[in-house]
Amino acid sequence: MTPLARVLTERVAVEGPMTLADYMGACLLHPEHGYYATRDPLGTAGDFVTAPEVSQMFGELVGLALAQAWADQGAPERIALGELGPGRGTLMADILRATARVPGFQAAASVHLVEASRPLRARQAETLSAHAPAWHHDVHTLPGDVPLFVVANEFFDALPIRQFQRVGDAWAERMVGPDPEGGLTLGLGAAAPRDELAHRLSDTAEGDVVETCAPATAAVSVLGDRIAAQGGAALLIDYGDWRSLGDTFQAVAGHETVNPFAAPGEADLTAHVDFEALGEAARPAVPSRLTTQGVFLERLGITARAQALARGLSGEALRQHVAAHRRLTHPDEMGTVFKVLGLRPEGAAAIPGLSE
Repeated sequence: MTPLARVLTERVAVEGPMTLADYMGACLLHPEHGYYATRDPLGTAGDFVTAPEVSQMFGELVGLALAQAWADQGAPERIALGELGPGRGTLMADILRATARVPGFQAAASVHLVEASRPLRARQAETLSAHAPAWHHDVHTLPGDVPLFVVANEFFDALPIRQFQRVGDAWAERMVGPDPEGGLTLGLGAAAPRDELAHRLSDTAEGDVVETCAPATAAVSVLGDRIAAQGGAALLIDYGDWRSLGDTFQAVAGHETVNPFAAPGEADLTAHVDFEALGEAARPAVPSRLTTQGVFLERLGITARAQALARGLSGEALRQHVAAHRRLTHPDEMGTVFKVLGLRPEGAAAIPGLSE
């Protein structure tokens, strides 16, 4: 039993079953035993690899899309350039390198990172030392008096979710409680009507599971209000779909799917993102049409960029480069399961790579 498992089993014994959101929050961000509080989980030596770690092309194209959105909105003289969940700082470093050739963009930008993990903040400080980033615990303290150009890549999938299982015309919450062997497992609470899920009675059946993520919609509501009022753009990139349906809660450790209750605090916990909920929460900012990552990157010219980079490569380096392009764009890899949702102010041009 992990140290955090002991903490949580003792809590459940005293307080009763906890929501899945409370369980996820503790597993990921407990100050002493939480997953993100105790390690750098990224890369081949960690538990998972994100798109910026696959190839520099991802960050370069994201950065140039944001820079074009900035230009399309009149190239304001002061902006906040932000990232939610910046990992090691790789994506922001690639954005800054690519946009260094865009006249006026970096002179206008101050860099802001939303990161709760102390180990990852330390890595970001090393990676971005030349750019003097400012850190924020959450989105509420991002600058609100200048246009905000922000990216969130694999950020919302790690925010705590709740799960509700349909029982007749009511919903029973799936709760984390004790199992017979002294560990933790999921069980069902009492069924009751839920006003916030009334609209899901029309597209669900008995036993179906629906997931909600209040921290995600709250964060996007802040971003949407800022962008609608001050200008800017957001690119929200994650795995998921337009509407939540089914149990997508999972744990990953050592690049393998594992039991999410076996070793609390030792695995990354995620769930698929409900992009419909994010799009609704973002208003009065204008959400784009949801677009697959592969289509988004192809529209931005990733194949041409890949061909240009390939000219200087050979042997194993070339093989890895070709594999990285495939991994980012191919439908059987990250190209389809990952989606992109853009946010812009009313009246602004569409963000490059996305359609309305």
